[in-house]
Amino acid sequence: MKLNTLTQERLNNYHFNKKNVLKNKNKLTDGEENLLSLTYLTLKICLFLLAIVSSFKIGSLSKVRIDRLKEIQSSYIYEKARFRKLANRFDELLSLKGEQRFMKDQDQMISHDVMRVIWR
Repeated sequence: MKLNTLTQERLNNYHFNKKNVLKNKNKLTDGEENLLSLTYLTLKICLFLLAIVSSFKIGSLSKVRIDRLKEIQSSYIYEKARFRKLANRFDELLSLKGEQRFMKDQDQMISHDVMRVIWR
């Protein structure tokens, strides 16, 4: 009986020690814990800086794109006004007495010392 109790006690001590060893293996030391927190903090700071730099890049590229679109819009408005002016002049040319108005405009464009030939 004593032999059984003694072996049982040894087995219990062995299992208890084995559990303690496993628990100690899973626990981190203070140095390892500090290293992990420092690594996580560094990673968070790097990601935060990356987000800030990306925001500034996106903002600057958006500003450049908006400026280009405004430039294109102003050029379009200028060309549209120019087209309307030319279309109105062409319509006036085809209207009644448009030929006379055209010749009058041509008189203003041709310098006075140049010989003119007008076909009728």
